[in-house]
Amino acid sequence: MTVAAGIGYALLALGPSLSLFIALISKKPFLILTLLSSTLVWLMSLIVMSALWRAFLPLKSTAWWPYAILILTSVGFQEGLRILFWKVYKKLEDILDAFADRVSKPRLFMMDKMQIALAGGLGHGVAHAVFFCLGLLTPAFGPATYYVEKCSKIPFFLVSAIIALAFATIHTFSMVIAFSGYEEGNKVDQCFAPVVHLIAGMLTLTNLAFGGCMIGIPLLYCVAIVTLVHCGKMAWRRLIESRSREGNFSNSQ
Repeated sequence: MTVAAGIGYALLALGPSLSLFIALISKKPFLILTLLSSTLVWLMSLIVMSALWRAFLPLKSTAWWPYAILILTSVGFQEGLRILFWKVYKKLEDILDAFADRVSKPRLFMMDKMQIALAGGLGHGVAHAVFFCLGLLTPAFGPATYYVEKCSKIPFFLVSAIIALAFATIHTFSMVIAFSGYEEGNKVDQCFAPVVHLIAGMLTLTNLAFGGCMIGIPLLYCVAIVTLVHCGKMAWRRLIESRSREGNFSNSQ
């Protein structure tokens, strides 16, 4: 392959995230800081998990269950970190609201909160893409490509980029769902993110079977679409409810 191919794979994995950053995140410095801090946190979590599993890798077994355990522990660790990330964000939100009260400015609106959650989720998605895709793309800039035996119809680098894009979408919008669930106390939304994360991770096990990528990738994108649709419905509902409350408050003044 060529440099153009390598750049193409990188843009496939991170192009939508880059567009989201330019269109929304880059306009507000606080969102940029949230994105950077989130990316750093999730990258560190992946590095920690890889260090813990280093003693057991590479797995010599051809069975699927050792990889399932690896995915389960990784997802569990990251979902625990998501709750911690939420608690830190909530404390920061309280500080910002208190500061707004002191200077007689309005508190954070619902749209602001969702944008912060989106920036945090985007950081998670970018960290995943950097760790699992961009780190593998260096050989893609050379004169050839690479295929693996169990997915011989699609170049390995293309498969990595496609999977990275799906996970970036899932992580970005599941963070918005999770933050909303934590704030509302909605158990369904609270459980949605870890369940979807685990399902998506387990679907990658299909790549261990011959031709499994031809099945696993479409299923992975089905999960991404479900996440995107659920996030859209949830965001629309909460924005409508927020505007309704603001309208009722204005009428009561």
